[in-house]
Amino acid sequence: MHTVLPGAPRSILSRSISTIVFGCMVSASAFAATPGNDPQALAQIRDTALQSDWAYTHLTDLTDLIGPRLSGSAGAAAAVQQVADTMRKLGATVTLQPVKVPHWVRGVETAEIVDYAGRPQGLSQRVVLTALGGSGATPAAGLTAPLVIVKSFEELKARAAEVKGAIVLIDTPFDQEMAERGLAGVSYGQGSRFRFNGPKAAAELGAAAALVRSIGGANFRIPHTGATGLEDGKRIPAAAVTVEDALLIGRLAARGPMKMHLTLTPQTLPDADSYNVIADWPGTDKADEVVVVSGHLDSWDLATGANDDGAGIMAAMGVLETLKKLDYHPRRTIRVIAWMNEENGGRGGQAYFDANKNALLKQYAAIEMDSGAGRPFGIKASVGPKAEKLFAPLLASLQPIGANAFTRRDALETGDLHRLEKGGVPSFEPLVDSHSYFHYHHTPADTLDKVDPDNLKRNVALMSSLAWFLANIDGEIGRAPAQDE
Repeated sequence: MHTVLPGAPRSILSRSISTIVFGCMVSASAFAATPGNDPQALAQIRDTALQSDWAYTHLTDLTDLIGPRLSGSAGAAAAVQQVADTMRKLGATVTLQPVKVPHWVRGVETAEIVDYAGRPQGLSQRVVLTALGGSGATPAAGLTAPLVIVKSFEELKARAAEVKGAIVLIDTPFDQEMAERGLAGVSYGQGSRFRFNGPKAAAELGAAAALVRSIGGANFRIPHTGATGLEDGKRIPAAAVTVEDALLIGRLAARGPMKMHLTLTPQTLPDADSYNVIADWPGTDKADEVVVVSGHLDSWDLATGANDDGAGIMAAMGVLETLKKLDYHPRRTIRVIAWMNEENGGRGGQAYFDANKNALLKQYAAIEMDSGAGRPFGIKASVGPKAEKLFAPLLASLQPIGANAFTRRDALETGDLHRLEKGGVPSFEPLVDSHSYFHYHHTPADTLDKVDPDNLKRNVALMSSLAWFLANIDGEIGRAPAQDE
């Protein structure tokens, strides 16, 4: 059952998200005639967004007043209420969609290399690290074990005898050169598979604990956390070490055997109650068709999640603020979704898909912003090749801000939309400059000062223009290309 906030029509209390728009359908005559996708309307949307500080102001509220928002935390609960209240004040129909989320909390996290070749008597080397999401715990006093370094899954398996009972470091570098050339996501994907799957593979071989080299391109001796694939009953201690400490461990390993003393005391608590925040800006004559505009509301607990993904959700919310200023009402319903639990479970995306899987044809298109608040250069889209030409008017309107590039892919596979996309819903996301995004991603440094206010305005302008265009385009843009499971 979905919980509707005060102010929502009583008639929708028992209706599902897939049909909620029918409860708030508005006839075209209730509003002034929609300006549609004419160049003047698109220009007004773009320029109105560019002139507004609304998104940055509310991002400041989210990050400074609430802070970290890991699923199950008090911060996540406060963020749900803050975003819901803000959307309601804009005049949107706000619904809370229940989601059961993981509740994992960080504890003590320390490490020292206590034995190594050439070690002066009484000395040890401190290692800077942070627990990975879903990590198991060491004893309260920690554990001491040999430290083994591997560079790949193949090497991990080949050295299974050494791995058993040891602390394993999976040492794979982030390719910043790729990131500098527009392939940051590809480089991150290469590293994240070791972070997600490495601890589980080490656990299966009997490792005492697993470490991974942090995934990021700036070496400031700060660790990058993230999710693991560890499962209940098989959780070993798992952490990310800084790049500098991974390099130190590599140099010491060249001198001879090592031992590490590791203390990690996180807890995995029972699943918690949380919500996706869903805010509808009702359409006119096609109100039963939905254009989703979204970002995720949860963040990791090391910082305030300003880039990941505070900026994304505020840009999505900024779409409604822009349209309200202009008193623009689209033909299709524009639905802002603040997803819960993208970082360590994806349960918000799953809950929305489950509620709508039998009516996916009514999900006309979906947008997600979750690659930071860098300057946008255009749009990425999972549409068929023949659909590209339909976006020419939109791209022309974005040309004055240098955001008119269009990149078509068969699948974007964004964090919260990939299930909808596999079901045929065309997906879109801003094409942003992300060369420095992974400097701060999942670290204590993902704070408000890393967000450029002007670039955030540009992202709001792009998201508002794209959402409006999709909500008013005539006919179909074609379903996303079919994907294999």
